[in-house]
Amino acid sequence: MKNKNYYAILMAGGVGSRFWPVSTQDFPKQFHDMLGTGDTLIQKTFNRLAKLIPEENIFILTNERYNDLVLEQLPSVSQRQVLLEPAMRNTAPCILYASLKIQKENADAVMIVAPSDHWIEDELAFSQNVKTAFDYCESNDALMTLGITPTFPNTGYGYIEYDKSGKEEIKQVSQFREKPDYETAKSFINQGNFLWNAGIFMWSVKSVISAFKTNQPKLFELFESGYSTYNTELEDDFIKENYGKAENISVDYALMETSDNVYVIPASFDWNDLGTWGSLYDKLDKDKSLNAVVNAKTLLEDSNGNMIRSERDKVVVIDGLKDYIVVDKDEVLLIFPKAKEQDIKQVLENVKAKFGKEYG
Repeated sequence: MKNKNYYAILMAGGVGSRFWPVSTQDFPKQFHDMLGTGDTLIQKTFNRLAKLIPEENIFILTNERYNDLVLEQLPSVSQRQVLLEPAMRNTAPCILYASLKIQKENADAVMIVAPSDHWIEDELAFSQNVKTAFDYCESNDALMTLGITPTFPNTGYGYIEYDKSGKEEIKQVSQFREKPDYETAKSFINQGNFLWNAGIFMWSVKSVISAFKTNQPKLFELFESGYSTYNTELEDDFIKENYGKAENISVDYALMETSDNVYVIPASFDWNDLGTWGSLYDKLDKDKSLNAVVNAKTLLEDSNGNMIRSERDKVVVIDGLKDYIVVDKDEVLLIFPKAKEQDIKQVLENVKAKFGKEYG
C-alpha cells in the first residue's frame, strides 16, 4: 500500500528549444519519445514517480496550451491533477500554487518536485533516495534536494556545496553556486564536496509553505489570497486573474539560496537532464563508429560521432560526416555541429524571424 501522504509535482511546462526541430512551442520535448523507447519523457517520469506515490497524488504543472497533450499521454490522470499556468512565471509561483492546493487537501503531505524530462536509469535507487528524503522531511523542518556526483567539470550545471564534516547520508547545504567556468568547475570537483544541482526537491507541505511565507511574503500573499477557491470550481477564475501578477522567479532563488534549513542527498542513481542533443547522444547506444541513431534506418560511410534522428523507419544516408547533429522532422532538416549545440536556441529564433513562427 502506497503512503497516502506522499505527493508529487511533475513540472512539464518547458519548451526545450535546444531540442529543436523535434521540440517546438506547440509540442515540446517532454511529450516526445526522445530515447526511442516507446514512452515519452513525461510518461517515463510519471511511471517512475508512481512506483512510490499514489497516482492520484501526482500533480502535473504545465502551460495551459499543453492540457490536452497531458491528458492524452497520461490517460490515468484526471483534470483535477493537471494544474495549468496561464502565463510563464518560472518555478517558484507554480510550486507555491501547487503546494497550497495540496495543503488544503492533505496538511500532512510530503512531496517531491521533479522535472518531466530527466533521464534516470536506476529507478529503484531513485525511489530509495526519495523515501529517505520523505522520512526526514516528515519529522524535520527541511528543504531537501537531490544532488548528482559530478563525473567531469561540467560548466552547464549549477553546483551545490555541502558541509563535508558530517558522515550522514543527508548533508547540510553550505551554498548554491552558479554555473562555473571550466577552471572553477575543476576546483569544485577537486574539493570533493560539490554536487550538480538536478532541480529535484523534497519537503513537507508545511515546511515549503512556511519558507515561502518567510522568504517571499509578497508571492505568498498573492497565492494565499485565493486559498478559499482552491480545489473548488472558482479556482480557475482566481488563477487566470492573478497568476500573471506573480514575480518571474525560480524556486532556487526564491527559497533554496535564502533558507538555512536546506539539505542534500547525493543521489545513488545515474542522471542526465536531457537538455541538449549532445546530452541525449551521451545516453544512447552507439554503433562501432560512435554514431547514435533514433528511429532512422541508416547507411553510413566514413561517418562517426553523429547524433541522427528522423521520423520512424526513414532511410538516412550519410557519407563523410563527423560529430554532427542530423535531425529530420516534418518540414525541417537540421544538420549542425555538435560542438555548437548551445547555439540551436538562437538558430531557432533566426529561423522563425526569416520563415515564420510555424517553424518553431
